[in-house]
Amino acid sequence: MALPDGFLDELKSRITLSDLVGRSVALRRQGREFAGLSPFKKERTPSFFVNDDKGFYHCFSSQKHGDAISWLEETQGLSFIEAVEVLAAEAGMTMPAPDPEAAKKDARRKELVEWNALAQAFFARQLHTGEGSQAREYLEGRGLGPEDWNRFGLGYAPDRRTALKDYLVNEGARVEELVEVGLLIAPEDGGAAYDRFRGRIMFPIADPRGRLVAFGGRALSKEVRAKYLNSPETPLFHKGHTLYRYPEARAAASAPDGNIRGLVVAEGYMDVIALARAGIDHGVAPLGTALTEDQIRLLWRAGPEPVICLDGDSAGQRAAGLAAERALPLLEPGRTLRFVFLPDGQDPDDVLRAKGAEALRKLIAENRPLVDMLWEREFALEPLDDPDRRAGFRRRLRALAAKIADPDVKAEYRAEFDRRLTEAFGRKSSREPWRGRRRSDDGLPEGGPMPETRKLAGSARTAPAVRHLLLAVLEWPALAHNEAETLAELDCGPLDSLRDAILDACSSGLAVEKDRLRAELSRAGHHATITRLETELRPMLAVMGGEAADQPARQDAWRALAASYMERSSRLRSRSEARQLESEALARGDSESVRQLIAGYKASRRRR
Repeated sequence: MALPDGFLDELKSRITLSDLVGRSVALRRQGREFAGLSPFKKERTPSFFVNDDKGFYHCFSSQKHGDAISWLEETQGLSFIEAVEVLAAEAGMTMPAPDPEAAKKDARRKELVEWNALAQAFFARQLHTGEGSQAREYLEGRGLGPEDWNRFGLGYAPDRRTALKDYLVNEGARVEELVEVGLLIAPEDGGAAYDRFRGRIMFPIADPRGRLVAFGGRALSKEVRAKYLNSPETPLFHKGHTLYRYPEARAAASAPDGNIRGLVVAEGYMDVIALARAGIDHGVAPLGTALTEDQIRLLWRAGPEPVICLDGDSAGQRAAGLAAERALPLLEPGRTLRFVFLPDGQDPDDVLRAKGAEALRKLIAENRPLVDMLWEREFALEPLDDPDRRAGFRRRLRALAAKIADPDVKAEYRAEFDRRLTEAFGRKSSREPWRGRRRSDDGLPEGGPMPETRKLAGSARTAPAVRHLLLAVLEWPALAHNEAETLAELDCGPLDSLRDAILDACSSGLAVEKDRLRAELSRAGHHATITRLETELRPMLAVMGGEAADQPARQDAWRALAASYMERSSRLRSRSEARQLESEALARGDSESVRQLIAGYKASRRRR
């Protein structure tokens, strides 16, 4: 939009910059200026100054400098025109319309926003009525009380065909307007329009400027086909351009935080509310779809490193992978994504209620970079135990790097993938492939899969019996509980750490449930290893008596396989020890000892 000459100068003259900035930064007068702590970086000594006479602010710690418009762009993620519109409304100035038709459309949008605002007020009142009792019970069961209802603008749509329609028409709305804004549905056969949302808990959805443009509704009846229902595409609302609670999250993200440098993307409304209740007001959610390119750009307007926080199940992994691939062409220096995968089967609300706000904040803070997510996703696709598969792995990684448009970022991703490929499959000693690597706080090497995953690349390095025994325990966790002593005695070679993690889970009571066991092991860093083991699921089932075998039969088969493996391992150790003694006796020239060793070995062969 082209602004007339003098409009911006007049706008800035009507705004007192220190008042605008002082709403979010504590300022103290120092002569003709105001000083405060930087809103862009953590600091103890004020280095941020505002000068009303000159109409600018300057931050010495971050070197950021600007006026009232750039302040809103920096701290609230607004575009230039959006910032001008906000300031114009505050200054009592009318934004110039580019043409009469545009002015007409703008007035129309304002009318539709007003009907949405009235609808939200209606829903909020209904939550407190007798009809809203079931909705109140549900919310209270999720830990949300009246203060939360008001804070998040929650409401209830009565389970009546025209409750909202009757109210808004009585307030002066025309039916066609309510259909246009998505509050009513007009049947194709020409019948009377009726309420779109009925018998649902209502969540208001605002655009980046804070205007109420749509609703989301959660059904209370289990018989309803759609559990969640959003407003349709309207002149106000475009699903792929909007994020739930974006205005509030953007305002929260303007404050510096050492662990989170942007917004936190969760899956749904209740997840975002759980994050906010845990003190993480940065939370947003897409509206029933995977993140779009426009939504990723919207995230970056509020911070350089948004965190994608999803369930650790397969659906969450797929959603994260899709977001990563859509972000690749858009990456720039200082603009990326980071990822957090919650324990399988849990969402932020589950973590908040089970372990508390501090545990949820800690999980979010332990986010991981985009390059890790891409590497591990491709690594886990298939076993990498032959040259053809490793070549395919290399090609997939290079194809991902090729999608990045920025040449500097592309070069860095290629270099990082090459480094990890060299460490995984290069000519270094296979016995100590991780020697000299920097390790993270939990003792695991950074930048790649677990050590035992890499050692599994050659299947001969772990006996099939070991892999089948561990895979059976993962498939039927009751075996781990019943056979814990035998499991502890197994020599699992490079899979010892996985075996120990399973035993730890047994002691905590998690091993009785398959999903909980796997979630705990994945959180401990064994996800890629488990994925590799699952490629041998069919052979393992055959050894355990097939899919139709009952629990006692499987347990007998597991014991027999474990006993066979342990006996064979014992014989191999005895043979190795005998050869060592024989070698030492020969070196000493002790022929009698050599004869005794050979006689003992032959006797043991006859007994077997």
